[in-house]
Amino acid sequence: MKLLGIIFVSFVIALIGTKIVEGDWNFLFSGNLAMSIFIIFTGAAHFRFEKGMAMMIPSFFPAKIVLVYLTGFIEIAAGICLMIPSIREITAILLIAFYLVVFIANINSSKKNINIFKADFTGPGMRYLYRERLPMQIILIAWTWFFGIYLN
Repeated sequence: MKLLGIIFVSFVIALIGTKIVEGDWNFLFSGNLAMSIFIIFTGAAHFRFEKGMAMMIPSFFPAKIVLVYLTGFIEIAAGICLMIPSIREITAILLIAFYLVVFIANINSSKKNINIFKADFTGPGMRYLYRERLPMQIILIAWTWFFGIYLN
């Protein structure tokens, strides 16, 4: 849940910033900026923890490191695209689909007790999936839908 702090802190800072600069609270901008910062941050992590993330991918997928890098680029691109109003909605839709697909990797990771930071099998297991990852996925999907589709 520490990662969600990035979204909430970014949102509050952006909201205060828009109030100071624009004279009004800009929820649409602030919400999308917060998600952009979050998704770019997590996308960049794909290049730092690529071995651990490759371990998350189900065994039937080939070229796991390539997939980790590819998904890192996708996340960074999505973060940028959320800030472009003309493509925000389609980006949000694709990002929600991406979150659902990534959750499959999180299930696989939890079953295998994968620690993505150490690239070993000392991870927290299924309790992480239910206590942290599932609630986080729900919040990410809801946030992306609300700011990327509903308010857009």
